[in-house]
Amino acid sequence: ALSRARALGMWQFISSTGYRYGLKRTEWADERMDPDKSTRAALAYLGELHELFGDWLTAVAAYNCGEARVQRLLEQQSAGYFDQFWDLYEQLPRETRRYVPRFIATVLILGDPARYGFHDLPAPLPPIEVERITTTRWVALASLDEQLALPPGTLAELNPELRNKATPDMPYELLVPTGRTRQVLASIAAQPATAPRAAVTTVHHVRRGESLSGIARRYGTSVATLMRLNGLRDPNRISPGQTLTVDGSAPATTPSSYTVKRGDSLWNIARRFGTSVDRIRRDNGLRSDTLRPGQRLSLAQGSGSRTYIVRRGDTLGRIASQNRVSLDRLARANGLSLRSTIYPGERLVIPE
Repeated sequence: ALSRARALGMWQFISSTGYRYGLKRTEWADERMDPDKSTRAALAYLGELHELFGDWLTAVAAYNCGEARVQRLLEQQSAGYFDQFWDLYEQLPRETRRYVPRFIATVLILGDPARYGFHDLPAPLPPIEVERITTTRWVALASLDEQLALPPGTLAELNPELRNKATPDMPYELLVPTGRTRQVLASIAAQPATAPRAAVTTVHHVRRGESLSGIARRYGTSVATLMRLNGLRDPNRISPGQTLTVDGSAPATTPSSYTVKRGDSLWNIARRFGTSVDRIRRDNGLRSDTLRPGQRLSLAQGSGSRTYIVRRGDTLGRIASQNRVSLDRLARANGLSLRSTIYPGERLVIPE
């Protein structure tokens, strides 16, 4: 999960601390999401904090609120201070005062669940035996899952650091189930020389208040497709900051007409076919935005609207300026506010 402080992964590293401990972040991968690499980084960081403060609980507190903040508190202590966390407790941020006891409780419960009232727990899932292979080509993980007859989302689950659920077109160590190396390499070799990158690696970063059905409507796809592409088991369990692969790129050629389906809106139809709401209204003589299932809409060929795949470093303002549209129109065409965050891999409609 992504915190309000932009900390990510099971060990909640912010990007700067992650870099200090070897966690790389590129347009393809964010190693803060890798359980093995991030755990090794967290152990190294906690070890250094323990050497600095000489007390494990103080080290855990510094991990949460920052070593500089704890260091400043230590410098303010009187001569009677015993270098222990509880002497600092009242001066720490409220979040940290809650974090450390919860950390202690988690360690104790995991060590002896029954002692603390946790009975009849489900048996842990057996570990998946894996091996590393080196890939050098772009390939969508969902496509490999399908070709290898793996449960949907298997390779994405084994390689959570891949931001777009696809391997980069450069050397990359991919984790695969043991015994599948030859099959995976053969499948990758059989991929087209030029893969349709924008179509498969379109991604959506979940925002607060969004639902899977709403995201599906936005991209002109279905909840079932989103669940299959992302290995989701429960359509109601998505969280802010989560990255979803979206199978919703516009067709290479726009059909001449479209039959409205339940849940469609003018906005998601326009987005799906790379046109604008105004153009659909005008071409179909619509006086309101109300649609009914079964209604047939004409879709103009060469409407003038385009789609744009967000790149690293892009902002709404920069994209609007480059495409000579107003920031307000660009935001409105994509259901965004002027302060919305956009992410690499997202697809925006550029209004005509």
